[in-house]
Amino acid sequence: MAATQRIAASVVAAAACASSLAGCASGAGAPRHGAPGAPGGHAVPRLAPQRPGSAVRLIGDGSTAYTGAQPLQPTPQRLKPGEKPPQFVVFSWDGAGEDSQKLFSHFRKVAQDNDAKMTFFLSGVYMLPKEKRDLYHPPQHAVGSSDIGFNDTQGVADTEQQARLAWLEGNEIGTHFNGHFCGPNGGVGTWSVGEWESEIAQAKQFVKTWKTNSGLKDLAPLPFDYDKELIGGRTPCLEGQKNFVKAASGLGFRYDSSGVDNQVWPKKKDGLWDLSMQLVPFPGHPFEQLTMDYNFMVNQSGTRTQGDPAKFASWGSQMHDGLLKGFDRAYDGNRAPLIVGNHFESWNGGAYMRAVEDVVKEVCTKPEVRCVSFHQLADWLDAQDPQILARLRGLGVGEPPKQGWASFLTAQPSPAPRGVPGAPKP
Repeated sequence: MAATQRIAASVVAAAACASSLAGCASGAGAPRHGAPGAPGGHAVPRLAPQRPGSAVRLIGDGSTAYTGAQPLQPTPQRLKPGEKPPQFVVFSWDGAGEDSQKLFSHFRKVAQDNDAKMTFFLSGVYMLPKEKRDLYHPPQHAVGSSDIGFNDTQGVADTEQQARLAWLEGNEIGTHFNGHFCGPNGGVGTWSVGEWESEIAQAKQFVKTWKTNSGLKDLAPLPFDYDKELIGGRTPCLEGQKNFVKAASGLGFRYDSSGVDNQVWPKKKDGLWDLSMQLVPFPGHPFEQLTMDYNFMVNQSGTRTQGDPAKFASWGSQMHDGLLKGFDRAYDGNRAPLIVGNHFESWNGGAYMRAVEDVVKEVCTKPEVRCVSFHQLADWLDAQDPQILARLRGLGVGEPPKQGWASFLTAQPSPAPRGVPGAPKP
């Protein structure tokens, strides 16, 4: 069944805002409650250098640097004939930034404790102090406007620290772009290819010049060349994918995670791996749900980010159980990668944060499971035999090979045993 046929009307509405850091609320110029730059900060830290012994070659103003290959990266291996695919799981975070809730740093530790790597989609405006907001020229909007606000010096320092450490621990730093404009009036879904090229260039530029723009000259640089490191992202509200992919395919991107799909093996669109958000069972409902906290929230408490406290536990359980059901049917079925997206938010009392954390703990240490970043998944997919990937894409949601994995992924399937249909004659 097609993905669009499996989403109830309420889920469609939620998907329109699925990647919003603050739902679909507007209010340019004022950081949301708990956002980077919101009250509750502390003194700007002076950070330690990069990993000991690493050679550092500063880039530009020193906001970024080349320090060699990223540590803790697996070498992708092509599946051997008859080998069962690993179960990949990607946990990704939209608009990643460190604020007073300290969820970025918390989930870095969750990843470390559970042998997981994650993808953090950094919003460029979280590296830009609000005093420099006029440097942002958003397509179809006034200069210096943003629907998620900007940051302050403290927020830039905290977010840079977490992004730096996350990369050194083997995680990926992707992009959630900048102003998070959604809807029909100038939203990202209305942008041309050229406007997307401008937005991508600015998202890179704010990361590459955060020292100049913030004045935090004494802090350690981000330990990567962002022009080379950045290979993928997720568009705000899952809108604008068509023209974004056209723009990104010519700018060195290798994947996109801005769509809605079923739990099947991915394929390429316009040269990029389509690693879309997925639909999983929604316990207690006849329709399936997108693997993102915002969508569960909208179908539980509507647009109220803090609904009935008496229901927080059950709402969190719905997301936890839905994600596990999606995991189990892939793990025991077609082994399609499971893609999970979330925000650093405490919606409905933090129910979704706890749900995702529990899922990480429960699945990432299972046999044959690899909790990876999108970058690592794209590397693995690129290493595979295209014919094998095509065969995997032929499996439906939760469908294991009828003849077993050994025969299904063998280049020359073994002949059937004698005495059964298809067996060779004596």
